[in-house]
Amino acid sequence: MTSEKMSTSLSENMNYFNERLSVDTNFDIVYRVIKIGGRDACMYFIDGFCKDELMQKMLQYFMDITEEEMPVDVHEMSKTSLPYVEVDLQDSWEKIVYFVMSGVFALFIDGYDRCLLIDSRTYPSRGVEEPEKDKVLRGSKDGFVETIVFNTALIRRRIRSTELRMEMLQAGKSSKTDIVLCYMDNRVDHVFLNQIKERIGQIKVDALTMNQESLAECLYQKKWYNPFPKFKFTERPDTASAQILEGDIVILVDNSPSAMITPTSIFDVVEEADDYYFPPITGTYLRLSRFLIAILTYLVTPTFLLLMQNPQWIPAGFEFIAVKDVTNIPLIWQFLILELALDGLRLAAVNTPNMLSTPLSVMAALVLGEFSVNSGWFNSEVMLYMAFVAIANYTQASYELSYAIKFMRIINLVLTAIFGIWGYIGAIVLLIVAIATNKTVSGKSYIYPLFPLNLKQLSKRLLRKRLPGAKE
Repeated sequence: MTSEKMSTSLSENMNYFNERLSVDTNFDIVYRVIKIGGRDACMYFIDGFCKDELMQKMLQYFMDITEEEMPVDVHEMSKTSLPYVEVDLQDSWEKIVYFVMSGVFALFIDGYDRCLLIDSRTYPSRGVEEPEKDKVLRGSKDGFVETIVFNTALIRRRIRSTELRMEMLQAGKSSKTDIVLCYMDNRVDHVFLNQIKERIGQIKVDALTMNQESLAECLYQKKWYNPFPKFKFTERPDTASAQILEGDIVILVDNSPSAMITPTSIFDVVEEADDYYFPPITGTYLRLSRFLIAILTYLVTPTFLLLMQNPQWIPAGFEFIAVKDVTNIPLIWQFLILELALDGLRLAAVNTPNMLSTPLSVMAALVLGEFSVNSGWFNSEVMLYMAFVAIANYTQASYELSYAIKFMRIINLVLTAIFGIWGYIGAIVLLIVAIATNKTVSGKSYIYPLFPLNLKQLSKRLLRKRLPGAKE
């Protein structure tokens, strides 16, 4: 069949569809020929995507229809003789194939010029549980899952407004991955929203193999070398809902258990849900602590290296920080080796079975702890500062921000080792330039409201304030 539209002949439709879906090869694509009101009919669905109980009831209902009760056309059939809510009519083969491959039940009836699509699908999914990464001491304990419909429902549960929009798009020639844009119609920047829609529509890839990361790389292709994150990712429905209410766009990708928030500034990335689940004074302390620790993780090791190169600059009373043991390996190489070793341990922890995690932790503590110092490879002071950096990295919810700071810290270590104080200052200037010249996906300043300066908004970003409607 060369036409893009289906015909009224069931045999022609079946021949085309059987060939298109390779039903003889794909064991999980089920088709069955039945009689409905004296007419031949055929149904198609993917095993595992349809509810068995519902399918049984539908078949029983169809087989009980008599010839006198059989509607004359498909439109009347969908209105009067189909006891189900989500029903669609299609005559385009591309759309019919797409819906069937998505798990929709397709019904062809001889003499009808359109296909009946019954959305009775159910996807294999895990339960809604608290995410492993975005945990909070207080607040809700639910998190996004890999099924996009469940994720939109979690947001709808929190925002019961008619202004909330859930717009479905697709990307990927082969995967046809579902993408949902969530936004408040009366608060979103519609110019930026249209830009996002255009960029998604212009994506020319075969598949979004890495889900959100693949989409992020397609949406933002400028300054890819700048390591600071252009998007904020969260697995928490409450965080995503809060960003939607602030006028941002939340992008959900099917098969991904996290939401992508855009546009995102450096202040958005640093914020966490715990800031708002505690009183204002506690939330402010947590937020400022996170900022301070992020700065320290960048400065501690390069500053120590600089002071060891210039012991005369060590402040009075802090002479104890000087390395007293014999240094067999230059300090710069010790820091670089440990930076790599910490990432190796992190990768090992991710790939280690749970039953072996404890022995691995003990072995790592011994090898990279006391034994590595006693062997002469590392000095105890270097181990101490790198241990602080490794632990402090986990104060940031964003992996992307942690690695951005890590890359800039390594550059600072190398420049300090080569050029001394001028390399140290130059690396800090490079860090400031990388942050200041970075742009959000919408093209606005990455450090707003610091630049352009907006003191009122800046105070809201740095301090956890009371809700506007709260009584004094």
